[in-house]
Amino acid sequence: MKMTANKKENRKQVGVRIIAPRQIEKAEHSVLLDEAAEMAAGDWLEPPAELRGYKLMVDHSSILPQCIRAYKSNIAGFGIGVRYKEDFSEETPEMAAEFEKATRVLELLNMDMDTKEVFEKVIAARETYGIAYVEVIRNALGEVNGIEFIRNTPSVRKTVPLAPYTETEYFYHSHGEQRRRRFCKYKQQTGSKTVYFKEFGDPRVMDSRDGQYLAQGEGLAEEFCANEILEFALGDKPYGEVRWLGQCLGIDGSRKAESLNNRYFEEGRHTPLMFMIKGGTLSEESFDKLQGYMNDIKGERGQHAFMVLEAESTENSTDFGNAKTPEIEIRDLASMLQRDELFQEYLDNNRKRVQSAFHLPDLYVGYTTDFNRATAGMAMEITEKQVFQPERKSLAWVINHKLLSEYAFEYVEAYFLEPNVSNLDELAKILSITERAGGLTPNKAKEITFSLLGGVSENYEGAWGEEPLAKNR
Repeated sequence: MKMTANKKENRKQVGVRIIAPRQIEKAEHSVLLDEAAEMAAGDWLEPPAELRGYKLMVDHSSILPQCIRAYKSNIAGFGIGVRYKEDFSEETPEMAAEFEKATRVLELLNMDMDTKEVFEKVIAARETYGIAYVEVIRNALGEVNGIEFIRNTPSVRKTVPLAPYTETEYFYHSHGEQRRRRFCKYKQQTGSKTVYFKEFGDPRVMDSRDGQYLAQGEGLAEEFCANEILEFALGDKPYGEVRWLGQCLGIDGSRKAESLNNRYFEEGRHTPLMFMIKGGTLSEESFDKLQGYMNDIKGERGQHAFMVLEAESTENSTDFGNAKTPEIEIRDLASMLQRDELFQEYLDNNRKRVQSAFHLPDLYVGYTTDFNRATAGMAMEITEKQVFQPERKSLAWVINHKLLSEYAFEYVEAYFLEPNVSNLDELAKILSITERAGGLTPNKAKEITFSLLGGVSENYEGAWGEEPLAKNR
């Protein structure tokens, strides 16, 4: 009994605690660390390079303007249209009214030019600087009713996303969703004048003169209320990423090579002949004749002319019988002249590398010597699918989910028009096989034909329009 008691005394005491689980809440905003905010010395960010330098490189390049123009013309150049989100069987009065309203809003977004031209300028600036800006104007109801392209892109500066998080409303399928996010500030400085803007979607009121937000209950004259800026940037950097940045050395090298070829006409060798005189020297009269001949050889006066050169002996010997006659020899120096531009292969390789950065074939930048109808059609089809169509969808998303978000359109959406790059020969073969197999109806054949011609077709009246053509034979 005594040993048992000692064992009980030596046992360790073990306690048990019950921990109630805490309620885990989902974060209502992003908690990612912002690299730009960590690297910035203050709230305002500076571009990694002087943006005006990019514009100079584009202006002096022999290939960048063509690539940028190809992007501008093929992404937004075909125009902006309105379409129904789904293929409804019947158009209701509400749908027709919404379609008309969306068309009117898009056409009146800018009073100085077509709306598609605004986005053409946006694309050109974005491909030049890596970023582009649009000033957004709202009406009294808070709906976007105007956009202005900011031409002087290098004059705009932005801040890091600033605290605090602000409640904002986001429309999804015509239903409002509440989200919390931080917004940036923008300023444009030209000379001694500075104007402040707020980021698109920021619901707070900002003073355009000093960039300060108004406290709740404060008032401000409408003329001093800051407008919004909507930015279009390439990549994830605060000021975007220039698509052709990796080709800067080649672009600069091409410019220097072409400058060297150009300087040849001013500073290069242009002496086609050399006169070699042995044992004598040209008389002063012959020298003047030769110089005059070289100066007057241009035009008709130099045709069918001949030249006589007289040389004098340089020996001072008094023995006239042994005097040596001077020898005149003419050497052709044309073979030493530069007959064609230098660094042709280097220039061509640099051009191809720049086009590769834009994913553009030669057809889109004016080099069409190696194309035929089949290869041109294939190049256009691949470029449309891999380059231009994704860019159009990205811009259309910005229009529908940002610019036109407050309108809460339920049935219609904006989209960028695109060319028809279908291979007609292959399409004809497919339709022929489908028709023989009984899978082609008159309505479908009419729809395909009208779509290729750029029109809108309506179904034939009667049930026969939905019966296969093979059945009607």
